[in-house]
Amino acid sequence: MKEQFNNALGNLISKLEGWFNTIIEYIPNFILAILVMVASYFAAKYISKLVSKLVSKKVNQESITAAIARVTAVVVVTLGLFISLGVMNLGKALTSLLAGAGVVGLAIGLALQGTLANTFAGLILSFRKKIQIGNWVETTGYSGEVIDINLKDFTLKEADNNIVVIPNKTILENPLKNYSLTTRMRVFLECGVGYESDLEKVEQLTKEVIAKTFDQVEKPENVEFYYTEFGDSSINYLCRFWIDAESMLEKLRAKTKAIIEIKKAYDKEGINIPFPIRTLQFDNKLSVKSQDLQEAFSNN
Repeated sequence: MKEQFNNALGNLISKLEGWFNTIIEYIPNFILAILVMVASYFAAKYISKLVSKLVSKKVNQESITAAIARVTAVVVVTLGLFISLGVMNLGKALTSLLAGAGVVGLAIGLALQGTLANTFAGLILSFRKKIQIGNWVETTGYSGEVIDINLKDFTLKEADNNIVVIPNKTILENPLKNYSLTTRMRVFLECGVGYESDLEKVEQLTKEVIAKTFDQVEKPENVEFYYTEFGDSSINYLCRFWIDAESMLEKLRAKTKAIIEIKKAYDKEGINIPFPIRTLQFDNKLSVKSQDLQEAFSNN
């Protein structure tokens, strides 16, 4: 019994000596690993600030700039952790860590498919020069001013001051019309005049009114005017002209102004803008004898 105890004690002492030797042997590696981790921490802070400055020049959204800076910092620190494990010859631990990270990443990716899709879509939208905050856009049936683009959604403010929040993925997968990319818009105006009107006079007067009302229209010849159809109670026409505008609101204001001035000019010249009229025509004539009419009134 005493001999077994001595053997066990000897094995324990030899194992402790081995551990102690290993610790002494790996002290330089351990110190180097700690230095690598400290260096990666400070490097992450510096690189994060640098990335934040660079991204802020391309992206106006502070939330996205901060998110990219944080992701960069995490990547740098993670890289420092892997280098530290490699310095300490913990290859098996590093392999296990990578395998575990892969499994966890796959599980998280499957669980958050929609969220991750919106996040990546938000990053892509933020770097698109053709979509900026303040632009007037139309997409998926909504039209308004872009007031925010973040990692989750795309926010519009419509003309009636309603706020529309659209997932970034939806914006990326659907067509988008950006009115702010061009500084000119064409106004379409449809109207009709009475059949008794002098059509050549109507055309010339309408062009002159548009040219006088809008500075962007240099002369009446720049206004497009086309008669389109013989309507039920009027001869209808289409008038088109260009204005300097970057939003639908400016276009609507210009159209309103044109309608007001054209109505004033037509009233002054006696040109009629008829409302729909229906004429009832009876081809069968009714013959009523005076004697029958008198008897009918006398009976009543």
